[in-house]
Amino acid sequence: MRSLINILDLSTGEIEELIQVANDIIKNPKAYSDKCRGKKLATLFFEPSTRTRLSFEAAMYELGGNVLGFSEAMSSSAAKGESVADTIKTVSCYADIIAMRHPKEGAPLVASMNTEIPIINAGDGGHNHPTQTLADLLTIYREKGSLNNFTIGFCGDLKFGRTVHSLIAALSRYEGIKVVLVSPKELRIPNYVKTELLEKNKIEFTETTELEEVISELDILYMTRVQRERFFSEEEYLRLKDSYILNEEKLINAKKDLAVMHPLPRVNEISVSVDNDDRACYFKQVLNGKYIRMALMLKLLEVE
Repeated sequence: MRSLINILDLSTGEIEELIQVANDIIKNPKAYSDKCRGKKLATLFFEPSTRTRLSFEAAMYELGGNVLGFSEAMSSSAAKGESVADTIKTVSCYADIIAMRHPKEGAPLVASMNTEIPIINAGDGGHNHPTQTLADLLTIYREKGSLNNFTIGFCGDLKFGRTVHSLIAALSRYEGIKVVLVSPKELRIPNYVKTELLEKNKIEFTETTELEEVISELDILYMTRVQRERFFSEEEYLRLKDSYILNEEKLINAKKDLAVMHPLPRVNEISVSVDNDDRACYFKQVLNGKYIRMALMLKLLEVE
């Protein structure tokens, strides 16, 4: 029995295998429509989510399985003080696999130590979000044809953005990757990401506060929102929230085949006018997230 807590739990070979299965699902959805008949997914979301929870649910339904779960901590026994371990042991009696989001970093790891069924980390605090990373990697692969040899810019909240940390961890194992980090000084990438992932793996990277200065170099631009829920002070959030807004004007100097990505939800950091640009890939990312989660559940449930 395997769980997915951190993107580095998967080898690059396993990631490529998941991408191949996801691409096959996209081409032949009917061939997969019965693969999980009789299987049950529990979605345990102790923190709000739209895309992640619904894409897990859609993924299981499209594999022919069933779904149970809750969408907020207050509608579970956590509201009465039940521990994560006890919740997981209980839900394991009803389900074959669990997708879990929790505001506390490390909670899905604790969950995986208290059950015999696979746990998928659907986001733990500011820490990890491995299935979003898989959706990102599938999107990059489908847009660029490879996971090697490109320059990617990360823009916005790089301090609290778990999707950024997870994607950098994943990309640190590929060749020819250059990283450009664009953020206000207060929201710079944490030092451990620089030392443990970028420097250790000899990934070329630069830091800047100006998106316009670097946009012409990028093959991929990964925008993020400034996350109100991770700030200690409302005043600081309001000061930084509009630091970077991508619009058509800023894209004038960008490459014609730039892929603009965003893990969503967006607030206002990408103007809606960009949605009609051929370079906008963020709604493709949403759809790719469903397909890669289908592939992942098949793998963890050991379904041929």
